[in-house]
Amino acid sequence: MTKKPVRLRRKGNIPGGIGHPLDARQQLTYALVFLVLVVAAGTVGFMAIENWGFLDSFYMTIVTLSTVGYGEVYPLSYPGKILCILLIVTGVGAVAYAVGTAGRIMLDDRIRAVLGRRVMKSIQKLQNHYIICGFGRMGSVICEELADRNASFVVVENDENVIETIERLGYLYVRGDATLDDVLKDAGIDRALGLVSVVAGDTGNVFIVLTARGLNPKLNIVVRSATGESIQKLIRAGANKVVSPYYLGGFRIAQALLSPTVIDFLETIVHDKTKELRLEEVLISPKSRLAGATLATSGLRKDLNLIILAIKEATGGMQFNPSYETEIKGGDTLVVMGHTPSLQQLEEIAEGA
Repeated sequence: MTKKPVRLRRKGNIPGGIGHPLDARQQLTYALVFLVLVVAAGTVGFMAIENWGFLDSFYMTIVTLSTVGYGEVYPLSYPGKILCILLIVTGVGAVAYAVGTAGRIMLDDRIRAVLGRRVMKSIQKLQNHYIICGFGRMGSVICEELADRNASFVVVENDENVIETIERLGYLYVRGDATLDDVLKDAGIDRALGLVSVVAGDTGNVFIVLTARGLNPKLNIVVRSATGESIQKLIRAGANKVVSPYYLGGFRIAQALLSPTVIDFLETIVHDKTKELRLEEVLISPKSRLAGATLATSGLRKDLNLIILAIKEATGGMQFNPSYETEIKGGDTLVVMGHTPSLQQLEEIAEGA
């Protein structure tokens, strides 16, 4: 049976904090820049209006903005008082906003550190999970499908703006460059069952595949190829399967023109989540009662109303449309079509439950 995904549950982002770390820092930068401009304007203003020196004008500006109440350096003229009022109205608010924003950033960093430790503890507990490198348009769809299938996975992403979306969805993630050993180790690559690399650009995917294959030689690696020229390079780098979205998309469009009924049927199975009919693969454990039985005696068709489309043998051979006399062996993988409850029963039987 597939395991339920471990997710970081959160009712919502802390306003202006965890979900918006870059925004808060940008706001602090803007506030500090505005504050510097106010100080400069006040200093120049006092020098021009009151004919004070630079130090006295700068001192008067700082005293006014800090609201410490030391009093004027010299008696102010009428225009000088107007300038002082403007400094209080604009500058004091800027100081308060900058201090508040800085405090919020420090609090958010502390909360993010605590949550980060919590996430890492959850990742360290994972076994036989999947690592998704890149959370773009393809990566988000892959994660959604894995979550629907109750599969455990970890997202590796380096874009801070994308991290916000991952947090909101509640997925486990590691922030960093997926081409680095330490980042993939933090994602639990030594315990992972598979890795998907769908970052932008084939060069990044090649480096990720090389790094992942070196860290886990048994890992099942699936990678996207943006160009046909990179397919062989990715395979030589260690990818088990290379998917070209453009080739698949073109083939799908052609089939929709030539065999629309077949495409409708496949879309019903693959994409229509409102229907119970599914296409699934099930690994047969040597402990299962199905090991050693034939398709005729297994009861898969009679009792569970399942259709066996193919059997992939442990040696790698594939039997399409196997006959009823075909023997099921431990280690075989059945490609099955049927309704969800029946498939769940088959998974339990296949595990030897």
